[in-house]
Amino acid sequence: DFFLRLEILRKLDKNRGCVNTVSFNADGNILVSASDDKQITLGQGNWGCQAYFPIRFDMLKSWRVVLKLGWWPNIKGELINWLLNQEALIYFTLVGYMPVIALNAIAIDPRNPNLFAVAGSDEYTRLYDVRKYKWDGSTDFGQPTDYFCPSHLIGDDQVGITGLAFSDQSELLVSYNDEFIYLFTQDMGLGPNPVPSSPLSACSEPSEMGLDHSAMPASAMEADEKAIPQVYKGHRNCETVKGVSFFGPKSEYVVSGSDCGRIFIWKKKGGQLVRVMEADKHVVNCIESHPHTTVLASSGIERDFKIWTPKAIDKATLPTNIEQDLMLQLFSLQRRGTSPEQNEENASAVDRKLLEFILTFNANSGASSDDGGNGPEDPFC
Repeated sequence: DFFLRLEILRKLDKNRGCVNTVSFNADGNILVSASDDKQITLGQGNWGCQAYFPIRFDMLKSWRVVLKLGWWPNIKGELINWLLNQEALIYFTLVGYMPVIALNAIAIDPRNPNLFAVAGSDEYTRLYDVRKYKWDGSTDFGQPTDYFCPSHLIGDDQVGITGLAFSDQSELLVSYNDEFIYLFTQDMGLGPNPVPSSPLSACSEPSEMGLDHSAMPASAMEADEKAIPQVYKGHRNCETVKGVSFFGPKSEYVVSGSDCGRIFIWKKKGGQLVRVMEADKHVVNCIESHPHTTVLASSGIERDFKIWTPKAIDKATLPTNIEQDLMLQLFSLQRRGTSPEQNEENASAVDRKLLEFILTFNANSGASSDDGGNGPEDPFC
């Protein structure tokens, strides 16, 4: 129950702007951060106490802002895995039928550093193997070895991906804007050549849309036949780019920030929401787990980043207004039609979804009252 005892150990305010990214090195004794002040801060500390020694250096004066940075796996002292900035957006050009997309996230598989995943302004996460990268311009030059996407999002041009993370077991977390977080295992990939598809209705399963599977794109049918990825719900990822991370000694938990300024923690297995923590007055964008201990670093719109450790005497409980945030997310999710006509057509489906959610929550709340006041059952699992 360590996640129920997490509290802020220290607020670190050495940056002079919104903190966009934080990252621990492989040993976990150094934390690097970057913010809108165009400075990178390296800090060495003992995360079990208040000791923290920041070192600031300005290595990116010509860049307006640093949005992402990290450490190359298994190479000590190799800082910087990737950098993105607002002036010189990095675009990932895909050979073939796919268009150019803006790149939002990169993650390297810790079990096999030859594999890395990239994602951005469309629905797919693309997995690459550097051993297959050809410099001579041959046919498989720069081609992904696998694609990942929930079946109901294939062909949805309204979604994008804001965060990626690999676990030590090579599981892949994918966080979608205006949608949810999904957990993929290696066997859930769509293969190296998913078939382009026409857009499906956002957030609607094929069975709900009355579609015949025989008329569905091949990639969607193949995705349906594979194991369904675990989904994590409750947070809101609409306003800014949100990261996602595994948490716990064996990556037993999933953690993300939210537009409501809170940190959300779910059980990896089953997707049950187990903890919500106030972390920023505005938005929590970045969450980073310590590689060896139960320590979290978080940052958002405020000009500091926070270190969280399981030191609280009393166990925390879930807030009672989480369902309101989910309803707001459902509104955003269901209303993002591309035209007024589509919005009008989807209105009845929106109302039905919200009604089902409210009835489910009320039923769960009533059942919990009969159980002797042990708190509401989790409506998200």
